[in-house]
Amino acid sequence: MRRGIAATALVASLALAATACGGDGDSGDKADGPVTITWWDTSNATNEAPTYQALVKEFEAANKDVKVKYVNVPFDQAQNKFDTAAGASGAPDVLRSEVGWTPAFAKKGYFLPLDGTEALADESKFQPSLIEQAKYEGKTYGVPIVTDTLALVYNKELFEKAGVEAPKTWDDLKKAAATIKDKTGVDGYWGSTQAYYAQSFLHGEGTDTVDADGKKITVNSAEAKKAYGTWLELFDGKGLHKADTTADAYAHIQDAFVNGKVAAIVQGPWEITNFYKGSAFKDKQNLGIATVPAGSSGKAGAPTGGHNLSVYAGSDEAKQQAALKFLKFMTSAKSQEAVALKNSTLPTRDDAYTAEVKADPGIAGYQGVLSAAQPRPALPEYSSLWGPLDTELPKIAGGKESLDKGLSNAETAIAKLVPDFSK
Repeated sequence: MRRGIAATALVASLALAATACGGDGDSGDKADGPVTITWWDTSNATNEAPTYQALVKEFEAANKDVKVKYVNVPFDQAQNKFDTAAGASGAPDVLRSEVGWTPAFAKKGYFLPLDGTEALADESKFQPSLIEQAKYEGKTYGVPIVTDTLALVYNKELFEKAGVEAPKTWDDLKKAAATIKDKTGVDGYWGSTQAYYAQSFLHGEGTDTVDADGKKITVNSAEAKKAYGTWLELFDGKGLHKADTTADAYAHIQDAFVNGKVAAIVQGPWEITNFYKGSAFKDKQNLGIATVPAGSSGKAGAPTGGHNLSVYAGSDEAKQQAALKFLKFMTSAKSQEAVALKNSTLPTRDDAYTAEVKADPGIAGYQGVLSAAQPRPALPEYSSLWGPLDTELPKIAGGKESLDKGLSNAETAIAKLVPDFSK
């Protein structure tokens, strides 16, 4: 059942304090005791979660009136789990929401608008594009806690041995890959068949899967066909690794790169710590990071990802106020610096990029490409649009389907996800 609590403002939700209950079904706080809020964290349970758990303890020590029930929820389960819980009035008070989920849950009325609240007191400190990405219909429903984008990551030693520089365009990449193969015997580039990784090719031609403002599906447009045509060409040629369409393709590409078996791939900062575990990057300074190459439009536009912290609109007044205080603490410059140092993830505010944080070449490198990243449109269905492409692109790359047929199939499937959009 839909709960439209958050559609207006904070005041509207507070009026429901007597009947609404958040905190994952926990509403048993004593009147004179601390308020308990529940946080569903979707970070990696092994590599990232311990850092967030330590911050929770730090927050509790500084705020004796608030207790935080920490729950780590697997990322691939969290969206559906929260959707079900919120519809039944049993959602957590705070959710670490992937940026694509934020407008979707805001549309359903599950998230509290944060404009003018304590949680966004430092709004001007955050990168504007990330705040914009947390909006839906003019209101802000999340505070960015970690961000990411894609970059061309490369092996400096192999590039130097081949006498090539980081390519500025996809055509430059083709030439560099061939030279690297000739000079080192190693493939110069290995691309992915996943839709998210192919998104940069669309932005490089000045287009997207859809025109959100114009309510038009553009995945099969002339510009998109050109973009995906460039993407497809990068699986065939000297120094260009053939497409891997297996279920383990991601792991295969990553393993080849970190162990020096391929000179460059497109990847995100969530793999920084894993880069350093490979034999090719025992010396961290060997990791090169450059903006994803540009398309024929001259634009280089990798997609922006990351996570926001959002507050459940169904929680009562006391829990919401505690949650807002918690959001402010967790997204502060100090907290984001601590997370970056421990987890090698990218902060969302410039004042968290301290000298110590930027001493990590991976973080410093990705910070340098963030300005070229393109935020996602505030379309609730946007993230789901990659699903049809994840079905079609491997078939195209594997030679089982033509580009025209695959994009036509994707267009038909996307039309069902956004039925009010024209083709």
